[in-house]
Amino acid sequence: MSRLGKKPITIPEKVKAEFKNGILEVSGTAGKLSQVIHEKIKVTLDKASVLLEKVDDSREANMLQGLTRGLICNMIEGVVNGYKKELELNGLGFKAVLEGKKITMAVGYSHNVVKYVPDGIKVVVGMTTDKIPTLTITGIDKQAVGSFAAEIRASKPPEPYKGFGIRYAGEKIIRKAGKAAASSKK
Repeated sequence: MSRLGKKPITIPEKVKAEFKNGILEVSGTAGKLSQVIHEKIKVTLDKASVLLEKVDDSREANMLQGLTRGLICNMIEGVVNGYKKELELNGLGFKAVLEGKKITMAVGYSHNVVKYVPDGIKVVVGMTTDKIPTLTITGIDKQAVGSFAAEIRASKPPEPYKGFGIRYAGEKIIRKAGKAAASSKK
């Protein structure tokens, strides 16, 4: 039984929530998000909180209650603070150029990798103190930010021998010993 799903969700002062026709809309200083609520979940709104109740006692309704609560919490966090993912392009000659809504990356292939920035997402190209190119992806929708960051990372995932590739900032890559280390043990 979902214990977390029963807890009321507090709404900050700067955030407005509205529930109409099965759609919950949350608006704040950063923007506006909406979420379709399943019919097995009943939403009760008051000025300072959102309460979710199950319509029946089925297993599906129990799972949906916890899921819906998590999605609403993410929406509130997104319209208040937003979400951010930072990627590092680690490799010799790796670079990224942002031209409007198009990111062109040179990541070790014979061709450039081109990705288009979806609506609601903002991308900033920068550089760390160690001269490593970075991409900072920000937005109010947690799913959209994470999905776009994963899509960029998948274009050149980090390899285990030298660590070259696109990785999240702070991500630890488990390194493998190469052939030279394997032959010296004999």
